[in-house]
Amino acid sequence: MMTDAKARTGGRARRIRAMLWTVVLIAAGSMLLPLAGYLYTAAVQAQEQSAGGDTANPRAEYWREVRDGTTGYTAVVGPETNVLIQSRGETWREIRNGPVITLGAIMVVGMIILLAVFQFTKGGAKLEHRTGRKVLRWPMLDRVLHWYTAILFIILAITGLSLLWGRFALIPLLGKEGFAAYASLAKPVHDYLALFFAVGLAVMLLKWFKHNIFEAHDRQWFKQAGGYLDGSHPPAGFANGGEKVYYWVLVAGGAAIVVSGFWMLFPNLGFERSAMQNANVIHGISSLVVITAVLAHIYLGTLGSEGALEGMVSGEVDEGWAKQHHNLWLEEVKKQGGAPASEGSASGRSAPASA
Repeated sequence: MMTDAKARTGGRARRIRAMLWTVVLIAAGSMLLPLAGYLYTAAVQAQEQSAGGDTANPRAEYWREVRDGTTGYTAVVGPETNVLIQSRGETWREIRNGPVITLGAIMVVGMIILLAVFQFTKGGAKLEHRTGRKVLRWPMLDRVLHWYTAILFIILAITGLSLLWGRFALIPLLGKEGFAAYASLAKPVHDYLALFFAVGLAVMLLKWFKHNIFEAHDRQWFKQAGGYLDGSHPPAGFANGGEKVYYWVLVAGGAAIVVSGFWMLFPNLGFERSAMQNANVIHGISSLVVITAVLAHIYLGTLGSEGALEGMVSGEVDEGWAKQHHNLWLEEVKKQGGAPASEGSASGRSAPASA
């Protein structure tokens, strides 16, 4: 009896040990088998790399050929028929979202900071002596043309910068849905008003061309930095050296803005996507340069030069301001018989701006 009991006990113990070992082996196998697969894959990849990568991913090879310009079939009709992927789009995106946005922010914000520092340290050019006698500087047509173009430019600058920097500046504030709603309004406003701005800019630049040709006395103006640093009064005609530089920035930058904008507004004229991408980059860079220059112009026409804004509002400037900032022009007006009139009335003869 004792022998039978021991035999049954020993058999039960062996079955328990067998079950335990089975569980252990199953658990170990479930861990080691995937690891063996990883090790095998790593070994194969290492072998391929050591052999020069002869075995390539067929899917990667397919897209590499597509990006290299291999002709495929598409239903598109036009200059880019059968172009499956225009790979320069990724390059354009990196340029736009990289250097254009970053350097543009540095220029615009840097100019604002520079002007603020100048205002707090120098305080702008004060009008030293107000005579009360007025000189006609900007006739009505010139003022209407200036404000027409200026207002359109401000709207275009706000909508353009918000679309350029919206992903980084406005989406965190408005949210994606809010920015999408704003962009759906800002873009058509920007596109349609651009046509009216281009006309105004062209007329304005042509009308004021003859006042912005550089002359010998402009060198002296640049040497004295316009007198803004030391309070001196360098010679200047109707437009001083700085205003002439601003004018030619508008000519070059405005031409780049208008031509590149035309390229993007009318894609149905048969332009390829590469031309549109180049136009977008040129449009962004030229716009940022002009916006930076306009910020300086706005400051110098308001806080930076006391009495300057009066001329573009009423058309007349004080004789003291004209003598302080544009002495050669004032002398020319007097020679032509346009002597300053009494306080509160315009001179009998138009200044050279009306010619």
